Parts: sequence; structure tokens; C-alpha cells
Amino acid sequence: QVQLVESGGGLVQPGGSLRLSCAASGSIFSINAMGWYRQAPGKQRELVAAITSGGSTNYADSVKGRFTISRDNAKNTVYLQMNSLKPEDTAVYYCNADLWDLSGSYYPTNYWGQGTQVTVSS
Repeated sequence: QVQLVESGGGLVQPGGSLRLSCAASGSIFSINAMGWYRQAPGKQRELVAAITSGGSTNYADSVKGRFTISRDNAKNTVYLQMNSLKPEDTAVYYCNADLWDLSGSYYPTNYWGQGTQVTVSS
């Protein structure tokens, strides 16, 4: 089994910062891409940022210049540094990983974390 465990969410004032972490553990052979998604009440889940195993990154236009995604391959961990937070960033943030587990499957399997709440409010 594979688990993705997020941490670092919470309540922050507009203009503040938070750092999310997501650690993957379990029967992992190799991790391909990792990313962060978010879902606000009444809205669809959307991609926030993603990073490949080689370090290439992709960001939603709404967070470019404010959020930075990074990963530590040795620790199977992905981070999301969020600066200049706005009330519209309020959402549940989910970690996602595309990885090969130890089942021997030719194709990677997609896994989700349980989500962590980020609330930006004064």
C-alpha cells in the first residue's frame, strides 16, 4: 500500500505564507510526477502546481509568482511554499503522486492524499 500524508495547512491572514508538505510512503518503487490540487467549496478540484521527477514545474496562472513547488526525491516528499496568500486561495489542498508501486504494474498508479485545509482570512 502507498500513503500520501499532507501537513502544514491552517489559518493565515491575507498576505501571509504557509508551507505544505506531502510525504509518500509504503510500497513505492519510483515516483514520477507529484503535484498539488485544491478544491474550494462549490468548485471543482483544480491543479495548483506540479513537478516532474526531473524538476520541471507547472503552475496555475492564479498562483504564478506567489507559490513555489519543490520536491526531495530522497525523502519522497513534495512541498508547496505559498506566499502572498489571498482569500481566494482558501480551499482544501490535496497532494497527488503518479508512481510505480511494487505490484509490478507496467503503468504508474495515481494516488491522492487526504487533504489539508488552508484558510486565508483576517
